[in-house]
Amino acid sequence: MSEIITLTEVAALQIKDMMKENEEEGAYLRVGVKGGGCSGLTYGMGFEHERNEDDHEFEQHGIKILIDKESAPILKGTVIDYKQSLMGGGFTINNPNAIASCGCGSSFRTATNAGTPEEC
Repeated sequence: MSEIITLTEVAALQIKDMMKENEEEGAYLRVGVKGGGCSGLTYGMGFEHERNEDDHEFEQHGIKILIDKESAPILKGTVIDYKQSLMGGGFTINNPNAIASCGCGSSFRTATNAGTPEEC
């Protein structure tokens, strides 16, 4: 499978800084989706050192990225960026498959996957 998500150069630089700060250089960046949140699905990102057999693996801007096979179709076409503002910085996730979102944009649902909505 081709690359599922696009990591911007700014986001990659921020991730590299975080890897260095947390002594995680050489780790994979795992991006995934799980049930929850007010819209039914939530994004997750974290560092991991082990690749699972059914993971999709690719590299962008020197970051090795892992996505599990269940999350891959939900995340296809997603762009992960990092924005800095007066209120601080944060990752932004633009998922063309999301048809509804709530809160800070970390909870969403797609036309084919409603997830498991929770009370806010």
